[in-house]
Amino acid sequence: MQYFRNIVYWNKLNSNNQKKILLRPILKTNYSIKNTVQKIIEDVKNKGDKALKKYSLLLDKYQDDTFQVLQENISRSSSDISRELKEAIVTAKNNITCFHEAQKPLKIDIETQIGVRCQQIHLPLNSIGIYIPSGIAPLFSTVLMLAIPAQIAGCKKIILCSPPPISKEVLYAAYICGIKKIFQIGGAQAIAALAFGTETIPKVDKIFGPGNTYVTEAKLQVSSIFNGPAIDMLAGPSELLVIADHFANPDFIAADLLSQAEHGISSQVILLTPSEDLAQRVIISINEQLKKLTRLSEILIALKHSTIIITEDLLQCAKISNIYAPEHLIIQTKSPRKILDYIFNASSIFLGSWSPESAGDYASGTNHVLPTYGKSLTNSALGLADFQKRVLVQELTSQGLINLSNTLEILSSAEKLEGHKNAVKVRIDFLKEKYNG
Repeated sequence: MQYFRNIVYWNKLNSNNQKKILLRPILKTNYSIKNTVQKIIEDVKNKGDKALKKYSLLLDKYQDDTFQVLQENISRSSSDISRELKEAIVTAKNNITCFHEAQKPLKIDIETQIGVRCQQIHLPLNSIGIYIPSGIAPLFSTVLMLAIPAQIAGCKKIILCSPPPISKEVLYAAYICGIKKIFQIGGAQAIAALAFGTETIPKVDKIFGPGNTYVTEAKLQVSSIFNGPAIDMLAGPSELLVIADHFANPDFIAADLLSQAEHGISSQVILLTPSEDLAQRVIISINEQLKKLTRLSEILIALKHSTIIITEDLLQCAKISNIYAPEHLIIQTKSPRKILDYIFNASSIFLGSWSPESAGDYASGTNHVLPTYGKSLTNSALGLADFQKRVLVQELTSQGLINLSNTLEILSSAEKLEGHKNAVKVRIDFLKEKYNG
Protein backbone atom coordinates (compact mmCIF):
# COMPACT_ATOMS: atom_id res chain seq x y z
CA MET A 1 0.00 0.00 0.00
CA GLN A 2 1.32 3.45 -0.91
CA TYR A 3 0.68 5.82 1.98
CA PHE A 4 2.46 8.90 0.66
CA ARG A 5 2.85 10.27 -2.86
CA ASN A 6 2.53 14.07 -2.63
CA ILE A 7 4.73 15.61 -5.37
CA VAL A 8 4.33 19.08 -6.86
CA TYR A 9 6.39 20.99 -9.42
CA TRP A 10 7.17 24.47 -8.12
CA ASN A 11 7.42 26.18 -11.50
CA LYS A 12 4.07 24.75 -12.59
CA LEU A 13 2.28 26.44 -9.68
CA ASN A 14 0.97 29.99 -9.85
CA SER A 15 2.00 32.37 -7.05
CA ASN A 16 -1.16 31.71 -5.02
CA ASN A 17 -0.67 27.96 -5.11
CA GLN A 18 3.01 28.35 -4.25
CA LYS A 19 1.94 30.21 -1.11
CA LYS A 20 -0.68 27.58 -0.28
CA ILE A 21 1.75 24.68 -0.58
CA LEU A 22 3.99 26.31 2.07
CA LEU A 23 1.17 26.99 4.54
CA ARG A 24 1.47 25.35 7.94
CA PRO A 25 -1.40 23.28 9.30
CA ILE A 26 -4.02 25.65 10.67
CA LEU A 27 -3.88 26.10 14.42
CA LYS A 28 -7.50 26.86 15.23
CA THR A 29 -8.26 29.35 17.97
CA ASN A 30 -10.29 27.54 20.60
CA TYR A 31 -12.16 29.98 22.79
CA SER A 32 -13.12 27.16 25.13
CA ILE A 33 -9.41 26.53 25.84
CA LYS A 34 -8.80 30.26 26.34
CA ASN A 35 -11.62 30.56 28.84
CA THR A 36 -10.66 27.39 30.69
CA VAL A 37 -7.05 28.52 31.01
CA GLN A 38 -8.09 31.99 32.14
CA LYS A 39 -10.24 30.45 34.90
CA ILE A 40 -7.39 28.17 36.03
CA ILE A 41 -4.95 31.09 36.15
CA GLU A 42 -7.33 33.24 38.22
CA ASP A 43 -8.04 30.31 40.53
CA VAL A 44 -4.36 29.61 41.19
CA LYS A 45 -3.56 33.30 41.54
CA ASN A 46 -6.28 33.78 44.19
CA LYS A 47 -6.31 30.42 45.99
CA GLY A 48 -2.75 29.14 45.60
CA ASP A 49 -2.08 25.56 46.68
CA LYS A 50 -5.78 24.90 47.31
CA ALA A 51 -6.47 25.46 43.60
CA LEU A 52 -3.43 23.40 42.60
CA LYS A 53 -4.69 20.43 44.62
CA LYS A 54 -8.12 20.74 43.03
CA TYR A 55 -6.81 20.76 39.45
CA SER A 56 -4.20 18.10 40.15
CA LEU A 57 -6.94 15.73 41.32
CA LEU A 58 -9.37 16.77 38.58
CA LEU A 59 -6.99 16.76 35.60
CA ASP A 60 -4.12 14.46 36.59
CA LYS A 61 -5.95 12.15 39.01
CA TYR A 62 -3.18 12.86 41.50
CA GLN A 63 -3.64 13.57 45.20
CA ASP A 64 -0.90 14.35 47.69
CA ASP A 65 -0.35 16.71 50.59
CA THR A 66 2.78 18.11 48.99
CA PHE A 67 3.80 18.78 45.40
CA GLN A 68 7.54 18.92 46.02
CA VAL A 69 9.64 15.88 45.22
CA LEU A 70 11.79 14.91 48.18
CA GLN A 71 15.53 15.34 47.74
CA GLU A 72 16.07 11.65 48.57
CA ASN A 73 13.78 10.67 45.69
CA ILE A 74 15.71 12.92 43.31
CA SER A 75 19.00 11.37 44.42
CA ARG A 76 17.56 7.85 44.23
CA SER A 77 16.80 8.31 40.54
CA SER A 78 20.46 7.60 39.87
CA SER A 79 19.91 3.96 40.85
CA ASP A 80 16.52 3.66 39.15
CA ILE A 81 17.69 3.76 35.52
CA SER A 82 20.10 1.62 33.54
CA ARG A 83 23.81 2.36 33.36
CA GLU A 84 23.52 2.51 29.57
CA LEU A 85 20.90 5.27 29.69
CA LYS A 86 22.80 7.17 32.38
CA GLU A 87 25.95 7.14 30.25
CA ALA A 88 23.98 8.39 27.23
CA ILE A 89 22.43 11.22 29.26
CA VAL A 90 25.84 12.21 30.63
CA THR A 91 27.32 12.25 27.11
CA ALA A 92 24.49 14.52 25.96
CA LYS A 93 24.99 16.74 29.04
CA ASN A 94 28.71 17.09 28.32
CA ASN A 95 28.14 18.10 24.69
CA ILE A 96 25.35 20.53 25.53
CA THR A 97 27.51 22.05 28.26
CA CYS A 98 30.47 22.41 25.90
CA PHE A 99 28.42 24.22 23.25
CA HIS A 100 26.66 26.55 25.69
CA GLU A 101 29.85 27.35 27.63
CA ALA A 102 31.22 28.63 24.32
CA GLN A 103 28.31 31.10 24.14
CA LYS A 104 29.56 33.14 27.09
CA PRO A 105 29.61 36.72 25.80
CA LEU A 106 32.71 38.82 25.48
CA LYS A 107 32.98 41.74 27.87
CA ILE A 108 32.66 45.14 26.25
CA ASP A 109 34.57 47.92 27.99
CA ILE A 110 35.63 50.81 25.76
CA GLU A 111 36.22 54.55 25.69
CA THR A 112 33.95 55.96 23.01
CA GLN A 113 35.91 59.19 23.35
CA ILE A 114 38.43 60.45 25.89
CA GLY A 115 36.87 60.41 29.34
CA VAL A 116 33.71 58.55 28.30
CA ARG A 117 33.80 54.87 29.30
CA CYS A 118 31.01 52.51 28.20
CA GLN A 119 30.51 48.90 29.24
CA GLN A 120 28.13 46.06 28.56
CA ILE A 121 27.86 43.43 31.27
CA HIS A 122 25.71 40.31 31.43
CA LEU A 123 23.82 39.32 34.56
CA PRO A 124 21.88 36.09 35.13
CA LEU A 125 18.12 36.02 35.50
CA ASN A 126 17.41 35.67 39.20
CA SER A 127 14.74 32.95 39.02
CA ILE A 128 13.45 30.77 36.21
CA GLY A 129 10.81 28.09 35.88
CA ILE A 130 11.27 25.00 33.72
CA TYR A 131 8.18 23.16 32.52
CA ILE A 132 8.66 19.58 31.29
CA PRO A 133 5.54 18.01 29.75
CA SER A 134 4.60 14.38 30.16
CA GLY A 135 2.89 12.25 27.54
CA ILE A 136 3.89 9.32 25.40
CA ALA A 137 7.52 9.50 26.55
CA PRO A 138 9.44 11.44 29.24
CA LEU A 139 11.15 14.49 27.75
CA PHE A 140 14.28 14.29 29.87
CA SER A 141 16.28 15.75 26.97
CA THR A 142 14.40 19.04 27.43
CA VAL A 143 15.56 19.15 31.06
CA LEU A 144 19.14 19.18 29.78
CA MET A 145 18.40 21.80 27.12
CA LEU A 146 16.94 24.20 29.69
CA ALA A 147 18.79 23.49 32.92
CA ILE A 148 22.31 23.45 31.48
CA PRO A 149 22.31 26.99 30.00
CA ALA A 150 20.50 28.21 33.12
CA GLN A 151 23.30 26.86 35.30
CA ILE A 152 26.03 28.25 33.04
CA ALA A 153 24.32 31.66 33.00
CA GLY A 154 24.33 31.64 36.79
CA CYS A 155 20.56 31.70 37.45
CA LYS A 156 20.22 31.64 41.24
CA LYS A 157 16.88 29.85 41.48
CA ILE A 158 15.72 27.10 39.11
CA ILE A 159 12.26 25.58 39.66
CA LEU A 160 11.10 22.55 37.69
CA CYS A 161 7.45 21.56 37.26
CA SER A 162 6.17 18.45 35.50
CA PRO A 163 2.89 16.49 35.65
CA PRO A 164 2.69 13.64 38.14
CA PRO A 165 4.14 11.10 38.39
CA ILE A 166 7.45 12.55 37.23
CA SER A 167 9.49 9.89 35.43
CA LYS A 168 12.75 8.62 36.88
CA GLU A 169 14.50 9.74 33.67
CA VAL A 170 13.37 13.34 34.14
CA LEU A 171 14.42 13.20 37.81
CA TYR A 172 17.85 11.85 36.89
CA ALA A 173 18.40 14.55 34.23
CA ALA A 174 17.40 17.17 36.82
CA TYR A 175 19.64 15.53 39.42
CA ILE A 176 22.80 15.68 37.30
CA CYS A 177 21.98 19.29 36.39
CA GLY A 178 21.79 20.24 40.06
CA ILE A 179 18.08 21.10 40.20
CA LYS A 180 16.85 20.70 43.76
CA LYS A 181 13.35 22.20 43.65
CA ILE A 182 11.08 19.92 41.65
CA PHE A 183 7.29 19.95 41.84
CA GLN A 184 4.79 17.39 40.57
CA ILE A 185 2.29 19.73 39.01
CA GLY A 186 1.36 20.03 35.34
CA GLY A 187 -0.75 21.88 32.82
CA ALA A 188 -1.93 25.47 32.89
CA GLN A 189 -2.04 25.32 36.70
CA ALA A 190 1.75 24.77 36.82
CA ILE A 191 2.35 27.78 34.58
CA ALA A 192 0.07 29.89 36.78
CA ALA A 193 1.91 28.73 39.92
CA LEU A 194 5.27 29.66 38.42
CA ALA A 195 3.89 33.00 37.25
CA PHE A 196 2.39 34.19 40.54
CA GLY A 197 3.71 31.84 43.21
CA THR A 198 1.74 29.85 45.79
CA GLU A 199 2.38 28.82 49.38
CA THR A 200 4.55 25.98 48.04
CA ILE A 201 5.82 26.98 44.61
CA PRO A 202 7.97 30.13 44.27
CA LYS A 203 7.21 32.84 41.74
CA VAL A 204 9.76 33.06 38.91
CA ASP A 205 10.86 35.80 36.53
CA LYS A 206 10.79 33.76 33.32
CA ILE A 207 9.17 30.48 32.26
CA PHE A 208 10.76 28.03 29.83
CA GLY A 209 9.58 24.82 28.23
CA PRO A 210 7.07 23.32 25.78
CA GLY A 211 3.64 21.87 26.45
CA ASN A 212 0.20 21.13 25.06
CA THR A 213 -2.31 23.74 23.90
CA TYR A 214 -3.36 24.51 27.49
CA VAL A 215 0.23 25.09 28.59
CA THR A 216 0.96 27.24 25.53
CA GLU A 217 -2.17 29.28 26.10
CA ALA A 218 -1.28 29.69 29.78
CA LYS A 219 2.22 30.94 28.88
CA LEU A 220 0.68 33.45 26.48
CA GLN A 221 -1.81 34.71 29.06
CA VAL A 222 0.55 35.06 32.04
CA SER A 223 3.18 36.82 29.92
CA SER A 224 0.53 39.32 28.78
CA ILE A 225 -0.43 40.29 32.33
CA PHE A 226 1.16 43.42 33.77
CA ASN A 227 4.11 42.39 35.94
CA GLY A 228 3.71 38.82 34.74
CA PRO A 229 6.72 36.63 33.89
CA ALA A 230 8.58 36.59 30.61
CA ILE A 231 8.48 33.38 28.56
CA ASP A 232 10.96 31.74 26.21
CA MET A 233 8.66 31.29 23.21
CA LEU A 234 5.30 29.87 22.15
CA ALA A 235 6.11 26.43 20.81
CA GLY A 236 4.18 25.29 17.75
CA PRO A 237 4.06 21.95 15.93
CA SER A 238 7.39 20.45 14.87
CA GLU A 239 8.52 20.97 11.28
CA LEU A 240 11.36 19.85 9.03
CA LEU A 241 12.47 20.93 5.57
CA VAL A 242 15.06 18.96 3.60
CA ILE A 243 17.06 20.28 0.65
CA ALA A 244 18.61 17.45 -1.38
CA ASP A 245 20.24 16.79 -4.74
CA HIS A 246 20.62 13.56 -6.72
CA PHE A 247 23.70 12.60 -4.66
CA ALA A 248 21.57 12.27 -1.50
CA ASN A 249 20.59 8.94 0.06
CA PRO A 250 16.80 8.52 -0.29
CA ASP A 251 16.58 6.22 2.75
CA PHE A 252 18.26 8.84 4.95
CA ILE A 253 15.87 11.53 3.73
CA ALA A 254 12.81 9.32 4.23
CA ALA A 255 13.93 8.48 7.76
CA ASP A 256 14.47 12.16 8.60
CA LEU A 257 11.07 13.16 7.25
CA LEU A 258 9.33 10.41 9.22
CA SER A 259 11.25 11.24 12.41
CA GLN A 260 9.60 14.65 12.48
CA ALA A 261 6.20 13.52 11.21
CA GLU A 262 5.91 11.24 14.26
CA HIS A 263 5.91 14.25 16.62
CA GLY A 264 2.18 14.75 16.09
CA ILE A 265 -0.70 15.23 13.70
CA SER A 266 0.10 18.95 13.22
CA SER A 267 3.73 18.33 12.31
CA GLN A 268 4.84 19.14 8.76
CA VAL A 269 7.71 17.86 6.63
CA ILE A 270 8.84 19.09 3.20
CA LEU A 271 11.45 17.90 0.73
CA LEU A 272 12.86 20.33 -1.84
CA THR A 273 14.87 18.80 -4.67
CA PRO A 274 15.62 19.45 -8.35
CA SER A 275 15.86 15.66 -8.86
CA GLU A 276 12.60 13.95 -9.77
CA ASP A 277 14.36 10.58 -9.62
CA LEU A 278 15.41 11.20 -6.03
CA ALA A 279 11.88 12.30 -5.14
CA GLN A 280 10.42 9.04 -6.46
CA ARG A 281 13.00 6.97 -4.56
CA VAL A 282 12.24 8.90 -1.35
CA ILE A 283 8.54 8.13 -1.76
CA ILE A 284 9.28 4.43 -2.14
CA SER A 285 11.47 4.51 0.96
CA ILE A 286 8.89 6.43 3.01
CA ASN A 287 6.23 3.85 2.26
CA GLU A 288 8.58 1.01 3.14
CA GLN A 289 9.81 2.57 6.38
CA LEU A 290 6.26 3.44 7.46
CA LYS A 291 5.54 -0.27 7.86
CA LYS A 292 8.11 -0.48 10.68
CA LEU A 293 6.92 2.52 12.72
CA THR A 294 4.48 2.33 15.61
CA ARG A 295 2.82 5.76 15.49
CA LEU A 296 1.40 5.16 12.02
CA SER A 297 -1.96 6.90 12.43
CA GLU A 298 -0.37 10.18 13.67
CA ILE A 299 2.32 10.07 10.98
CA LEU A 300 -0.21 9.56 8.18
CA ILE A 301 -2.19 12.62 9.30
CA ALA A 302 1.01 14.70 9.39
CA LEU A 303 1.94 13.47 5.91
CA LYS A 304 -1.39 14.70 4.51
CA HIS A 305 -0.16 18.30 4.85
CA SER A 306 3.42 17.47 3.89
CA THR A 307 4.84 17.40 0.39
CA ILE A 308 7.78 16.93 -1.97
CA ILE A 309 8.50 19.92 -4.19
CA ILE A 310 10.43 19.56 -7.46
CA THR A 311 12.46 22.69 -8.13
CA GLU A 312 14.48 24.10 -11.00
CA ASP A 313 17.80 23.94 -9.15
CA LEU A 314 19.34 24.07 -5.68
CA LEU A 315 19.35 27.86 -5.62
CA GLN A 316 15.58 27.80 -5.98
CA CYS A 317 15.47 25.29 -3.11
CA ALA A 318 17.29 27.81 -0.92
CA LYS A 319 14.89 30.60 -1.94
CA ILE A 320 11.84 28.50 -1.09
CA SER A 321 13.38 27.42 2.21
CA ASN A 322 13.96 31.07 3.15
CA ILE A 323 10.30 31.82 2.46
CA TYR A 324 9.18 28.89 4.63
CA ALA A 325 11.73 29.63 7.43
CA PRO A 326 11.78 26.12 8.90
CA GLU A 327 12.35 25.05 12.47
CA HIS A 328 14.70 22.30 11.28
CA LEU A 329 16.56 22.40 7.96
CA ILE A 330 18.57 19.46 6.64
CA ILE A 331 20.85 20.04 3.65
CA GLN A 332 21.83 16.73 2.03
CA THR A 333 23.74 17.77 -1.06
CA LYS A 334 27.19 17.12 -2.48
CA SER A 335 28.44 20.46 -1.11
CA PRO A 336 26.06 21.46 1.71
CA ARG A 337 28.17 24.39 2.94
CA LYS A 338 27.80 26.06 -0.45
CA ILE A 339 24.02 25.97 0.02
CA LEU A 340 24.41 27.24 3.59
CA ASP A 341 25.72 30.53 2.20
CA TYR A 342 22.26 31.14 0.68
CA ILE A 343 20.21 30.27 3.79
CA PHE A 344 18.94 33.23 5.81
CA ASN A 345 15.90 31.91 7.69
CA ALA A 346 16.12 28.69 9.72
CA SER A 347 16.25 27.80 13.41
CA SER A 348 18.59 24.79 13.36
CA ILE A 349 20.49 23.50 10.32
CA PHE A 350 21.95 20.02 9.73
CA LEU A 351 24.60 19.62 7.04
CA GLY A 352 25.41 16.49 5.06
CA SER A 353 24.35 12.86 5.03
CA TRP A 354 25.62 12.07 8.53
CA SER A 355 23.74 14.78 10.42
CA PRO A 356 20.23 13.53 11.26
CA GLU A 357 17.93 15.96 13.01
CA SER A 358 17.87 13.48 15.91
CA ALA A 359 21.44 14.55 16.75
CA GLY A 360 20.28 18.07 17.53
CA ASP A 361 17.27 16.81 19.46
CA TYR A 362 19.46 14.94 21.90
CA ALA A 363 23.19 15.11 22.05
CA SER A 364 25.18 17.04 19.43
CA GLY A 365 25.28 19.98 21.83
CA THR A 366 23.01 22.53 20.14
CA ASN A 367 19.70 23.43 21.75
CA HIS A 368 16.49 21.81 20.58
CA VAL A 369 14.17 24.56 21.86
CA LEU A 370 13.49 26.35 18.59
CA PRO A 371 11.15 28.88 16.97
CA THR A 372 8.46 27.26 14.81
CA TYR A 373 5.67 28.34 12.48
CA GLY A 374 7.88 30.69 10.46
CA LYS A 375 9.21 32.59 13.48
CA SER A 376 12.75 31.80 12.28
CA LEU A 377 12.39 34.93 10.16
CA THR A 378 13.18 37.00 13.24
CA ASN A 379 13.68 34.71 16.26
CA SER A 380 16.57 32.50 17.31
CA ALA A 381 17.12 29.13 18.90
CA LEU A 382 17.26 29.10 22.68
CA GLY A 383 20.72 29.82 24.01
CA LEU A 384 22.70 31.19 26.93
CA ALA A 385 21.57 34.76 26.19
CA ASP A 386 17.95 33.81 27.01
CA PHE A 387 18.97 33.19 30.62
CA GLN A 388 20.79 36.49 30.99
CA LYS A 389 20.11 40.19 30.66
CA ARG A 390 22.42 42.81 29.18
CA VAL A 391 23.20 45.75 31.42
CA LEU A 392 24.83 48.94 30.16
CA VAL A 393 27.30 50.95 32.25
CA GLN A 394 28.77 54.36 31.53
CA GLU A 395 31.25 56.46 33.46
CA LEU A 396 32.36 59.93 32.49
CA THR A 397 35.27 61.84 33.93
CA SER A 398 34.84 65.57 34.54
CA GLN A 399 36.86 66.28 31.40
CA GLY A 400 34.86 63.68 29.48
CA LEU A 401 31.63 65.47 30.41
CA ILE A 402 33.12 68.85 29.45
CA ASN A 403 34.11 67.43 26.05
CA LEU A 404 30.66 65.94 25.45
CA SER A 405 28.55 68.69 27.07
CA ASN A 406 28.02 70.86 24.00
CA THR A 407 26.75 67.86 22.01
CA LEU A 408 24.42 66.83 24.86
CA GLU A 409 22.98 70.33 25.26
CA ILE A 410 22.38 70.76 21.52
CA LEU A 411 20.64 67.36 21.20
CA SER A 412 18.45 67.79 24.30
CA SER A 413 17.44 71.31 23.23
CA ALA A 414 16.51 70.00 19.77
CA GLU A 415 14.17 67.48 21.43
CA LYS A 416 12.80 70.25 23.71
CA LEU A 417 13.85 68.37 26.85
CA GLU A 418 15.16 71.20 29.00
CA GLY A 419 15.54 69.00 32.08
CA HIS A 420 18.02 66.82 30.19
CA LYS A 421 19.96 69.90 29.15
CA ASN A 422 19.89 71.25 32.69
CA ALA A 423 21.31 67.98 34.15
CA VAL A 424 24.39 68.63 32.01
CA LYS A 425 24.50 72.40 32.53
CA VAL A 426 24.49 72.34 36.35
CA ARG A 427 27.53 70.07 36.31
CA ILE A 428 29.38 72.18 33.76
CA ASP A 429 28.60 75.35 35.75
CA PHE A 430 29.92 73.65 38.88
CA LEU A 431 33.14 72.67 37.11
CA LYS A 432 33.61 76.18 35.70
CA GLU A 433 33.16 77.72 39.13
CA LYS A 434 35.52 75.19 40.69
CA TYR A 435 38.32 75.69 38.18
CA ASN A 436 37.84 79.41 37.60
CA GLY A 437 37.08 80.32 41.17
